[in-house]
Amino acid sequence: MAEPDRIPPGMSRERYQRLKAEAQAPYKGLRKFVYGTFAASGAIGAFIFLTQALAGRDVGSALPNLALQIGVVALMVFLFRLESRKSQ
Repeated sequence: MAEPDRIPPGMSRERYQRLKAEAQAPYKGLRKFVYGTFAASGAIGAFIFLTQALAGRDVGSALPNLALQIGVVALMVFLFRLESRKSQ
């Protein structure tokens, strides 16, 4: 039979729950930060390549790069949502 959670003496219930959650999903906060950082980088890149394409400068290479940056943003949003769903 499973034994109920025993909180160590001198530790609050909230802190114990937070530590237990971190042990079950290590580096979750770091992964979400990385996803957000890469999504922001992709968004900045997409903005730059979009303005290049709209200005008509080197459109042949700007459009594939724009598509790549949009793909990076979409992937990071997907991974961030996937990570958020795991916690619920």
